Amino acid sequence: MRPSESVSVVVPVFRSAATLDDLHTRLAEALAAEPDLELLFVDDACPAGSAEVLERLAAADDRVRHIRLPANVGQHRAILAGLAQARGNWIVVLDADLQDSPEAVPALLVNAREGGADGVFAGRRGRYESLARHATSGAFKRALHLACGVPADAGGFVVLSAKLARRLVAMGKPPATLAAMIGCAGLPIRSLPVVRAPRPDGQSAYGGVDRALVAGRTLLWVASWKLRAARGSA
Repeated sequence: MRPSESVSVVVPVFRSAATLDDLHTRLAEALAAEPDLELLFVDDACPAGSAEVLERLAAADDRVRHIRLPANVGQHRAILAGLAQARGNWIVVLDADLQDSPEAVPALLVNAREGGADGVFAGRRGRYESLARHATSGAFKRALHLACGVPADAGGFVVLSAKLARRLVAMGKPPATLAAMIGCAGLPIRSLPVVRAPRPDGQSAYGGVDRALVAGRTLLWVASWKLRAARGSA
């Protein structure tokens, strides 16, 4: 492990004002041993007061960067906007709602720095959602695994090498989830089991219909990407 390597943390923010202070504190404590750290909070035109919290955090901590998007673009495009500005050798992506444990980040970084993979997912474990939601999510993840090789327990909590992050940004802004893009990027990936917490505040911005649409668009995009790759045009 080479602790001198810089680390960026990219957090898409929407309707998460109530958890941002806690998230910042826990990230700072979990990554206190990292000498070169930046925390990029991507404000996806959030209407719920997140901007004020992020401005305050940025003023108090020079490691915090508040990236304000002029319009709402959705979680995955917000992440890509953060990846495009991240300067770290390793980039951590996690949600702002505290379901992704900041305390798990050091273990993910150690695993990534051991080599052999450009992406290490926090493989989702635990009872963090309803049985119905868990079943539909599991079915989509299994389908995505078969379609592009991404680990079947992968979500949006992941550590990326700078090389993989650049490749994702170069893909543009497809109608796909981050996990699908990583699976199609053609670089080695793996997962490390991490218990995911129930949502401590509010509810998901994605309802059942939204989730089904995202899943459908993602799988269609993967099929299209694979076809173009086979033809040598991806």
